[in-house]
Amino acid sequence: MRLSLFKSLPFLPQAIHRRWGFRMLLPGKSQQSGRVYLVGAGPGDAELLTLKAWRLLQQADLVLYDDLVSDELLAMLPAKLDKRYVGKRCGVHSLSQQQICRLLVTEAQAGKCVVRLKGGDPAVFARSAEECAALENAGIAFAIVPGITAASGLSAWCGIPLTHRDCAQSVRFITARMKCPQSEPNWANLVLGSKEGETLVFYMGLNRLDLICQRLAGHGMAADMPVAVVENVSQLNQQRVTGQLEDIAAKVAARQFQGPALIVVGKVVSHRVKVSPALLDQAAALSGNRGY
Repeated sequence: MRLSLFKSLPFLPQAIHRRWGFRMLLPGKSQQSGRVYLVGAGPGDAELLTLKAWRLLQQADLVLYDDLVSDELLAMLPAKLDKRYVGKRCGVHSLSQQQICRLLVTEAQAGKCVVRLKGGDPAVFARSAEECAALENAGIAFAIVPGITAASGLSAWCGIPLTHRDCAQSVRFITARMKCPQSEPNWANLVLGSKEGETLVFYMGLNRLDLICQRLAGHGMAADMPVAVVENVSQLNQQRVTGQLEDIAAKVAARQFQGPALIVVGKVVSHRVKVSPALLDQAAALSGNRGY
């Protein structure tokens, strides 16, 4: 009887939507409109991707991925999935940030489910705020899925704690790549924080390592402050160099790091423990499957 009543009153679904805001599926209407998910891929190891992120990648029509998304993770994605590289490295941009924002809006407006896949966490130096603003202004529905940021991956794979009860009560993430190339951090404030028990982690600072060390020393940081530089965090080709503020730049130059790399400055570096990341790969091998 209810079914016949609804059929006899074709205006009712629209009336309900207007009165209470309910969204009802009418004949000939699509169940899904375009949408975007900004997803963190983690620092490199494909198994650090979250289950939620993995599920969304299986459902996506299009993935727009950054330079820092690992080849291992890309190889695990469905072959039918449309994958487009929109990465940016120092001085080399496949697309400008404005072009990426326009592409997200255009593809979502075409009705696609788009995953914007970013290395690390979308909220940590990944310019997600600009992309979210563009989507919001265009009326596109979007959501964010967090990822493991590179500093956390470094801590786990290298055994360097980011905080320590004896010497570091806080940690600060600093970008070495400012919007204006001439801009620099407040070095005096960073040095003061380190003296008060703060760990400093510089992202995207490999090419500015010598400058970072000079500025910190020039504002009063001790020459023997422990420093670690880690390249390709959590990946098989990860490399680590440890030293002190006065010699770390020369040590890294001798190893000819290419990046991406993180710089950790603080007494926590002296508290490094001997973790065995190989145990994680052994566990994956025992399960008979590397990946999801």
